[in-house]
Amino acid sequence: MAENQANPTFAIQRVYIKDVSFESPETPHIFREDWAPEVSLDLQTKTLPMENGIHEVVLELRATAKQKDKVAFLVEVQQAGIFTVQGFEEAQQKQLLGSMCPNILYPFAREVIASLVMNGGFPPLLLAPVNFDAIYAQHLKQAAEQAGASA
Repeated sequence: MAENQANPTFAIQRVYIKDVSFESPETPHIFREDWAPEVSLDLQTKTLPMENGIHEVVLELRATAKQKDKVAFLVEVQQAGIFTVQGFEEAQQKQLLGSMCPNILYPFAREVIASLVMNGGFPPLLLAPVNFDAIYAQHLKQAAEQAGASA
């Protein structure tokens, strides 16, 4: 057994904003309407191996608020982190990168989105918690179904 497998290591090296965008194409006219938006949230994650068990994980969030047929605002955030993940079985490592790391990054991204929306003149957008464990399990299920379909 290799030394790094005897001592599994999970550590946060850095958390940072990789990219951010805020658009409000209908201001100032949108402020004169009664505020009852429909908000949609899209999210995805990417994992990029760097070296020696170090990975960059990027959580991408895109929130769109529509007022009737107009886009009130669109906010996009790529919240990233550098994580050390060494000495774990492959399945455990994938789960840490696909579930735990996004769980760590999500509160940072929520705060950035809430702040940008408020600074844009809108009521704060308070995003609900996300169950990344369930999303990861769904991803594994879809991958298994696709592998079974192609076999």
